[in-house]
Amino acid sequence: MAFSSLSRLVISLCVLCVSVSSAARFDELFHPYWASDHFTIEGQTVNMKLDKFSGAGFSSKSKYMFGKVNIQIKLVEGDSAGTVTAFYMSSDGPKHHEFDFEFLGNTTGEPYLVQTNVYVNGVGNREQRLKLWFDPTKDFHSYSILWNQHQVVFTVDETPIRVHTNLEHKGIPFPKDQAMGIYSSIWNADDWATQGGRVKTDWTHAPFVASYRGFEINSCECPTMMADSDNMRRCASNGGWWDRPTMSQLNLHQSHQLMWVRANHMIYDYCTDTARFPAVPVECQHHRHH
Repeated sequence: MAFSSLSRLVISLCVLCVSVSSAARFDELFHPYWASDHFTIEGQTVNMKLDKFSGAGFSSKSKYMFGKVNIQIKLVEGDSAGTVTAFYMSSDGPKHHEFDFEFLGNTTGEPYLVQTNVYVNGVGNREQRLKLWFDPTKDFHSYSILWNQHQVVFTVDETPIRVHTNLEHKGIPFPKDQAMGIYSSIWNADDWATQGGRVKTDWTHAPFVASYRGFEINSCECPTMMADSDNMRRCASNGGWWDRPTMSQLNLHQSHQLMWVRANHMIYDYCTDTARFPAVPVECQHHRHH
């Protein structure tokens, strides 16, 4: 079937593959979408705060189809119980795809928990939680999402902590047909975030501040309206390094790192939660490293 003129236009725009260095300014790539008065900028560092009146959030100016996004974050110091700082990618609509980092605050002296989740066609419930092997409030650390036609990889300081593999050959849907925006936000979630909601936010410690720098996007930019899946695949196959065979699986060192994280730092995996899922989720039956 011949492409329509609109499809050709979308293809021509979606094959613009961009590579933005970590020296990029915040306002080159992102803008506040929620509570712009809760932002401050100090040189190359962006600070975003939560107080009793509001949280805050920013989003990318463009949407992207496959690639790698990396942001350095310094999380809320001290007693951060009840707060959530999120870094995620998401498409639009009820059938959206989404990849989440959620950093769950805790009382002073207790470790931060990192929750990851993957939504496919609007369905999530794929949570994993782990304790980091460092204090993420004392310095900046790099958090990355690599996304291609083969897998989604979450990394912390380039150490993989989760891999979601394309198992379409097993009849399992994979998120590869919708361009995504990049987002971060901070908000109050004391109904669930800390010890299942038992510990509430102590507003005497407000404002709660998360800091960001090192904004880096290597991806295929799709700044126009959503295209169909064939056009998205054309965008993705336009020579981006993220879709080369070497990016289709972890190397031996990365595989060992992931096993180390799972063995020593993971505290929850939806795949093993028989109370929530009496029948093992179908992708868990096939994923070796999830």
